[in-house]
Order: sequence, then C-alpha cells, then structure tokens
Amino acid sequence: MSTVRWTARFSPPDVPGAPPTLHDQFMTNAVKVRGLRKEYPGHVAVGGIDLDIERGEVFALLGPNGAGKTTTVEILEGHRHRTSGEASVLGEDPGTAGREWRARLGIVLQTANDAAELTVAETVRHFARYYADPRDPLEVVEKVGLTEKANSRVKTLSGGQRRRVDVALGIIGNPELVFLDEPTTGFDPEARRQFWRLIKSLAEEGTTILLTTHYLDEAEALADRVAVIARGQIVAEDTPQTLGGRAGAEATVRWIEASGPREERTHYPTKLIHQLSAGGRELAELTVSRPTLEDVYLDLIGEQA
Repeated sequence: MSTVRWTARFSPPDVPGAPPTLHDQFMTNAVKVRGLRKEYPGHVAVGGIDLDIERGEVFALLGPNGAGKTTTVEILEGHRHRTSGEASVLGEDPGTAGREWRARLGIVLQTANDAAELTVAETVRHFARYYADPRDPLEVVEKVGLTEKANSRVKTLSGGQRRRVDVALGIIGNPELVFLDEPTTGFDPEARRQFWRLIKSLAEEGTTILLTTHYLDEAEALADRVAVIARGQIVAEDTPQTLGGRAGAEATVRWIEASGPREERTHYPTKLIHQLSAGGRELAELTVSRPTLEDVYLDLIGEQA
C-alpha cells in the first residue's frame, strides 16, 4: 500500500493558520485518490489504492501489463467507473464531472486515430474548435516541432512526427492536466530525446503530467515522482532516485588489478576507494554503481514481472 501523506483535519477553513481540511486537500492536489477499487466478476483489477499528484508535477505510474495501471488511469480520465473509493481530479469527481471539466484535461492515448488526409495545421485547427479557450494552433504546431511539416498531410509523417501530432491535439485545449499513455512506444532514441524535451517544456509551464511508460529511463528522466503498481496495489512511491531505498542501497565498486577483476559491495564507496588508492595506487577501470531504477522496479513487482 502507498503511504498516506496527509492527515485529515476538521478545523474550520476560515480560521487563520488552520491546517488544511480534508476538502482543502482534495481541492489543492491535481489528483487525489483514496481507497480506489475496481472489481470485475472473479477479478480485482485495482485493489484499494491511494494516490496523490501535486499540481505542476510530472508523475509516472509504472507497472507490468495487467497490474491495474491502465484501469486506474481510465478511471481518473472519467472513461471508466470505479467500484468504490474516492477520487478527485482537478477538484472534481471524474465519475460525474461534465464537459467543462473534460476541457481542462489533455489525453494522449497510446494509439490514436487521426484525420490522415488533413495537413498537420488543418488537424490542429480543427480540434481547437472544440475548446472555449484553445491555444493558438500555429504556436502549438511550433511547440511540438512540426512547423516545417505544418502543410504536410498527416499520413505522410513518420511515426515520431505523428506522435507529435497526438501531443499537439492533447495540449491544444490549454489543459491543466495531461495524461500521456506510453508516449514514446516505437520511437528511435533521437525521437525519444526530442519528445522528452517537449514534455519538460510543458512541465516548466506548470502543466501537471501523468505519465505511464514501460521505459524506466524515461521515468527517471522526466518524473518528479513515480509510483509502482503491481497486482492492483501501489507497492512503492517516491522520487526515481530514492524509490525502494535505492539511494541508500549498497554500492558495488569494481576495478582491475594485476591478478584480475575485483569487486566489493559497500555502503561507503568513497571510504573504500580512499583505502584502495592509498599511496597513489592506481585503480584501473574503476566504477561505482548502485541499483538502477530498473533493478528496484523488477524487485518491487516480483512475480508479476
């Protein structure tokens, strides 16, 4: 289970200096979930999770296929009803919120059906008409790096470029919260790095982003915090650097001597290196490593891997 990060208070909200009330907490976070549960006949997809995402935060939800990740996100998007529990997204219940609330969201699905015969600019302008206060379409095209392709038909674009169109459609309504579902699946390394820069620029503008991804390096590069879901439960939640005690885990020090490769595990790698290098001794091919995010993730999801 995830750690509850607040305590319910019942002080009147108009008392100066009063701690946040339960209502305040649900209103100030972009996403707040308590005891979220989704059941199907003979199967529990989500087993009572708690989740907090602060406004302006990039939050990654990690988990293997079948862990409950997609179900959770679809409930938060208002596309699937929950069995029980409480959920607040931008201060409203996603199960009952209306069109005005939906206009405050941007959703970039893993696969999207686009108007392939339209140009990039035509597509973005078309979707802008659905919103009361959209961004400028040409500015959005520029933001996603498609200015040179603005007059190209969508069907002629590469996979990475079409994905940028998806993002353009996701942000054209000037959303407060953007859901990104496996945004770089199928990208080559350079396209992924370019996409990461785009996401970071959105975050710098204050947009809240909920990201699902199977790429652990992507979560580490983009997310302020991550949560790991397995078997319908949140099994860990922290920053990528400290998830699962990663920052305090033993380090592995490796080097090569005349007799061959050497390796030692220690909580104090700097001390060990000073000892080994005493008297000016050179340590060939010295490396110091701690568990990677992938190591910690695979340990957390255990048998569901």
